[in-house]
Amino acid sequence: MKIEKILNNNAFISIDKSGEEIVVMGRGIAFGKKQGNEVELSRGYKIFSNSDKELNQRLKNIVSDIPEEYMKITEQVVCMLEKEYDKKVNDIIYVSLTEHIHGAVERFKKGIQIKNPLLIDIKRLFRDEYEVSKQALEAIKEEFGIEFEEDEAGYIAQHIVNAQLDDDMSDIVNVTRIMQDILNIIKYSYKIDFNEESVYYYRFVTHLKFFAQRILNRLTYEDDDEDVFEVFKDKYNESYKCVLKIKEQIKQIYDYELSKDEQLYLMIHIERITTKATL
Repeated sequence: MKIEKILNNNAFISIDKSGEEIVVMGRGIAFGKKQGNEVELSRGYKIFSNSDKELNQRLKNIVSDIPEEYMKITEQVVCMLEKEYDKKVNDIIYVSLTEHIHGAVERFKKGIQIKNPLLIDIKRLFRDEYEVSKQALEAIKEEFGIEFEEDEAGYIAQHIVNAQLDDDMSDIVNVTRIMQDILNIIKYSYKIDFNEESVYYYRFVTHLKFFAQRILNRLTYEDDDEDVFEVFKDKYNESYKCVLKIKEQIKQIYDYELSKDEQLYLMIHIERITTKATL
């Protein structure tokens, strides 16, 4: 692959077969190279196509303007997510998280740390992302000698969740609120405390994350399972009553009508977490 322009030691611009600019990234991939050199790509590189021109341009600006140590931390976060938790994220994270970490470090140098009002909910609802974020804080401490409060781990986790949902950062607040509201309805309907270590609770929270996104994006899930819905409605009557409370609240607050398939999946999860994931 031919180098058109070197951005830093770890990134360069090239041209793909269709004549479009691409950004190629990899540890030390452009070190000691010059414009016009051919580079043989090995394992560990990543190519950002020009299909999203705005993302591509923002990425080039970040690689050119922000010290490469910040991008390295973002790469570590993505690697941890993939290898330790088998989770994929949208390429926007290379832009959003790198910008965020750079801004957070600059604010810290001025004596500014920002409290995270969602920290408690993030720790409970996005546990994997929060654990990765704590490791990111360790990497920041090692790289820059800066020790953040745990509020910053919450902000990093928000960027991770945002990149998983491929949505607007402002929606993460609403996603969290919807998830918490649903869990509260179940908790008070059944007068129970959840076992947050349970695999059933973990699966339900994962389901809720994407369910909340569908509500905000007004996307209805339909799978033509009406017969199954009727069977479960009769068999798990208490869970169905709980779903009706959820349905009413979602309708009232978000003007979103739950489909029967969405009600069915909620019933199934509620039945599991109220019988197998409680203290």
